[in-house]
Amino acid sequence: MSEKTENKVIRFVVTRQEGPDEPSYKQEFEIPYRQNMNVISALMEIRRNPVDAQGNPTSAVIWDMNCLEEVCGACSMVINGKPRQSCTALVDQLEQPIHLEPMKTFPVVRDLQIDRSRMFDSLKKVKAWIPIDGTYDLGPGPRMAENKRQWAYELSKCMTCGVCLEACPNVNDNSDFIGPAALSQVRLFNAHPTGEMNKEERLKELMGDGGISSCSNSQNCVQSCPKGIPLTTSIAALNRDTNIQSFKSFFGSDK
Repeated sequence: MSEKTENKVIRFVVTRQEGPDEPSYKQEFEIPYRQNMNVISALMEIRRNPVDAQGNPTSAVIWDMNCLEEVCGACSMVINGKPRQSCTALVDQLEQPIHLEPMKTFPVVRDLQIDRSRMFDSLKKVKAWIPIDGTYDLGPGPRMAENKRQWAYELSKCMTCGVCLEACPNVNDNSDFIGPAALSQVRLFNAHPTGEMNKEERLKELMGDGGISSCSNSQNCVQSCPKGIPLTTSIAALNRDTNIQSFKSFFGSDK
């Protein structure tokens, strides 16, 4: 390592908050530079030696993480104004000072750690699962057509990271919109041969308050999704499905 690299430091400005009802504040940190460093490894370095940029001892920064390979979605935060995964945010590709903030769509637990219950509650609301009664062997399930399986696999990549909700202007404290993640999962599970049994129930849930009519088609979600999931395609398909379901319900032909 060259002398120039040895003396190089990385500057962070972290938005911190001691608890859910406490005021937020910004704190600066400087850590030694290493090649191929991501934001998570930088936060680990701060945690190892919690001293601010002025040399004052402080508490370690709190954040969530799990898989460290962009699969679990736990390490979502706002990095330089953009919601994304901190495990794949490389320091060499970020403008300094690097600003780290918690996602504002969700309640802050502490520092960069957030409570994503809003998103998980939305998934429960639309029954984003395949209901199987019992644990006994039911034998092989129905096969899925290959062309349907291919696009359904793309939807299954959702890791409930919450980035699409953070990017969506319609998901906020003044709205009960369930958000693009839950909408896309409705399309996924309605396409499944077994999950289709609850298709009508899911669609009717989307036709209520906070459902698909709350989407303004800003398309921020599809642009921000770290997995490249075609969220707006799902929303367009669900608009068609809910319209058909509304006609069936009106004419009494739900079944």
